[in-house]
Amino acid sequence: MSPKAIRRVTTVAVVLAALLGSAFAIGHSLMAQLEPPPTGATANVNATHYADQPPVTTRPSPSPSASPSPSRRDRQPGAGDGPYGAMTTTGSSRVALTFDDGPDPQYTPQVLALLREYRVKATFCVVGENVDSHPDLVQAIVSEGHTLCNHSWNHDVSLGDRSPETIRDDLLRTDAAIRAAAPKARVDYYRQPGGAWTSGVVSVAEDLGMVPLHWAVDPVDWQMPGAAQITETVLTQTEPGSIVLMHDAGGNRSGTVEALQYLLPELLRRFQLEALPTGTT
Repeated sequence: MSPKAIRRVTTVAVVLAALLGSAFAIGHSLMAQLEPPPTGATANVNATHYADQPPVTTRPSPSPSASPSPSRRDRQPGAGDGPYGAMTTTGSSRVALTFDDGPDPQYTPQVLALLREYRVKATFCVVGENVDSHPDLVQAIVSEGHTLCNHSWNHDVSLGDRSPETIRDDLLRTDAAIRAAAPKARVDYYRQPGGAWTSGVVSVAEDLGMVPLHWAVDPVDWQMPGAAQITETVLTQTEPGSIVLMHDAGGNRSGTVEALQYLLPELLRRFQLEALPTGTT
């Protein structure tokens, strides 16, 4: 082969190598763009908390036959608007703040301190095993004028799918723990974990004299979106009569506590805030 031919072959080889290198770089860049960005959730992948279980949203809409009877629904103003007739509004222009999954020794005292500072009464939906572990916090909740709601023994999202006997035992066990901590406290409400209501759990709760308690505003603070997002959701979605869902336990609730510092004065400027009343069932 002549020197000229060798130079041509060499040139072609260099060009092909350059083109292949460019194609690999472009392909690698595109694959990097398609990979989902890290969310930070892996930091807590092994931590199981009550409120890490998302609300159930795939249940079919309740049929009229599955709803509680009108006589039961009428026992509480505002009842009957939510799943299976659960209560979503206060029945007045007042707004109710509710806190789920406690009591928690780190976050419940912080929430209580802020409520005390702004002279706001709220409703705490407590988990039986946490009540059993921290009866002093239940006493503090009651002594400061807040009301209580049964939130099952251990936040069993699937409790409503169990037998009536199992549901009844769970709710009674939680009630017993609450009354052991605060003997004079009334427990007139029940909130199903995850909002996973069924006709069965509604029926048992009502048979035990408790109003099924749902919500109208959910800032999904269990996902820890940050104080700014929690604040924005609550302020933009809350209307007269809204029941607002937040959490004082079940995970890192520092964002909720921080949000309350902005929410409480602004909500007081717009609405009257109340603890859900007792003695109505």
